[in-house]
Amino acid sequence: MKKVLSIALALMMVVAFVVACDNGGGSSDGTMYIPVISKGFQHQFWQTVNAGSDKAAEDFGVEIYFVGPESETDISVQVDMLNAELAKNPDAIALAALSTDSVLSQLAEAQSRGIPVVGFDSGVPDAPAGQIAATAATNQEVAGALAATHMMEEIKDAISVATADNPVFICILSQDVLSASITGRTKGFAEKMFDLASGVNSSVAITGGFAAINKGDANPAVNIHVVVGATPGDIDMANAATSILNMDNLLGLFMSNEGAFKGLNAAHNAGARVPDNAILIGFDAGAAQKDAVRSGFLHGAITQDPFQIGYKAVELAVKAARGESVSDVDTGAKWWDANNMEQADIAQLLYD
Repeated sequence: MKKVLSIALALMMVVAFVVACDNGGGSSDGTMYIPVISKGFQHQFWQTVNAGSDKAAEDFGVEIYFVGPESETDISVQVDMLNAELAKNPDAIALAALSTDSVLSQLAEAQSRGIPVVGFDSGVPDAPAGQIAATAATNQEVAGALAATHMMEEIKDAISVATADNPVFICILSQDVLSASITGRTKGFAEKMFDLASGVNSSVAITGGFAAINKGDANPAVNIHVVVGATPGDIDMANAATSILNMDNLLGLFMSNEGAFKGLNAAHNAGARVPDNAILIGFDAGAAQKDAVRSGFLHGAITQDPFQIGYKAVELAVKAARGESVSDVDTGAKWWDANNMEQADIAQLLYD
């Protein structure tokens, strides 16, 4: 009799375990559980992503756990966090991977167990097909194009009267040619500016450090020129910025990330003169960029929307866990300047 009871008890435990696995792992009351694993945790950017994911959790009635390593170089720490969350048998996972190669086995395990993984921010680049359900991220080309649109409002008249004998320059300062976010912003700005400038001047070209997007007249009146630092280091970026500021007829400069702005700021502080009436536009935020916008040194900047990155990551994860069809979502970008940077909806996006 005792043997029969033991067998029955063991069978009940197995059934309970299977049911628990089928229902997803987080919460004992059946609430959907979704860990949100970011690249970092301390930076204000990630705190705003966290706020967005918390709001989505509230709106969709799910439980989330937002976690990330202290530093964006702590790849092994992030992998340990992912392993810990997989052990909880979550309903879905939102992941901004520090290294795709480091999480390949975890992605395969999640797929085999039917746990959908969605990417956010930079997502999980080049993950094996089918292992990332969708990604919530900024469309970097659209964000770059937004900067071009705002710059064009200020320099249109000067572009319209430019000639091949007296050309004007609109420059883009970029840290490298490898980062997908930087190349996307650079391409988006350059191609949008090319289209806009071509509407008011028949002689336009894109030239410089991104050969793949170079096009237009051989001797243009309007030169949209890409400059890439020799390395992403502060000194090389400052030198690249100085070379731009020394150009004749510089109408505008777009800096494709905070590092590019730091290069310009260092060059300026070292004595490089910004040409009169040149329109300077940055990307992202940071204390120095915010001060530069307040003072009028920068005309304005583009910011990603980390709140929406967090919100849409959880929304996609919920839908994927329900078995709904999902696809990549552009979480948007916003223009900010001295007139709107203190507004609540913009201020929460501008980290220090």
